[in-house]
Amino acid sequence: MKKFFSVVLIVAMAMLASPVFAKNHEIVVGVAGPHTGDLAPYGIPTKEAAELLVEQVNAAGGINGSKVKLVAMDDQCKPEIAVNVATNLVSEGAKVVIGHVCSGATKAALGIYKEAGVIAISPSATNPPLTKSGDYPNFYRTIAADDEQGKLAADFVIDNLGAKKVAILHDKGDYGKGFADFSRKFIEETGKAKVVLYEGITPGAIDYSAFIQKLKRVGADAVVFGGYHPEASKLIGLMKRKRVKIPFLGPDGIKGDGFLEIAGKNAEGVYATGPMDVSKYAENKKARADYQEKYGKEPGTFFDQGYAAMQAVLNDIKVSGGTDMAGIEKALKSSMVDTAVGTIKFDAKGDAVGVGFSVYQVKNGAFAEVQ
Repeated sequence: MKKFFSVVLIVAMAMLASPVFAKNHEIVVGVAGPHTGDLAPYGIPTKEAAELLVEQVNAAGGINGSKVKLVAMDDQCKPEIAVNVATNLVSEGAKVVIGHVCSGATKAALGIYKEAGVIAISPSATNPPLTKSGDYPNFYRTIAADDEQGKLAADFVIDNLGAKKVAILHDKGDYGKGFADFSRKFIEETGKAKVVLYEGITPGAIDYSAFIQKLKRVGADAVVFGGYHPEASKLIGLMKRKRVKIPFLGPDGIKGDGFLEIAGKNAEGVYATGPMDVSKYAENKKARADYQEKYGKEPGTFFDQGYAAMQAVLNDIKVSGGTDMAGIEKALKSSMVDTAVGTIKFDAKGDAVGVGFSVYQVKNGAFAEVQ
């Protein structure tokens, strides 16, 4: 009998030491991104997607008998704030984080997560080295990388818009400059067009008139911009005012309601690359219907990718039986899961297999897929 009680005691202690039971029998999942500020339209949809799924999972009894606790923190897409957010999420006991949203903030946080054994899955951080450098084996994403996005942008302005002289502007950040660099690389490799202007602008600056004058001076017949919607909105507004009538194409950082609201009528005709349309998938239809029922509106930018990231995390915690990093990593790379962006798993570098980009154009106040 004494031996029996000893065995029971050992098992109980092992369960209490397990990550699943580490803190009040809850599975702690962090969600980090811009929840305030200019870039909040990119972060709030992912936060709401995570909240929606956690509510449903907990109502159904949780995962393997444990309830999920969601801890949301706002990094405003600023690397210096993202460092504090990452530190706080680790302190809260998060073993998995959905986020961050912007590449610069994600890069700033990943070292802290790596040190703490925390897995991060971003819906939108597209800077290629985040996965492809191998520096952050704890990082995954449910969106394709900027090298694919830059190749698509280059091919589109040359083959579809017929551009021969392309101006490339960027916001000097990891994300914006990264997209601009890949666009320039692929344009130059074709030999079909020249990059006649390549310059960085200062985010938040009041006036970009000097760059518009340069566009005129070099005779560009298309503009490729790497950055986010606040700066893109200012640039196209100035182009309209200065009568610079050439196509403008940006990355997924401008494809959203934030750009449409700020740019207004000036947005008409603007092109943007962005995640391909996934509305055909059953999981996507259900996710959007559930969102509309709860929030009474259409989900915003990166909702699909944020929802898919949370679905993958919840599935892989269940499959692996806990929040042990090695177990979740194994499940992420081997367990196919039906998500809002299709049936996915992750490759050896951490990129979701089966996701990609399309080109969209603003028509009648909304983005419409054109390629």
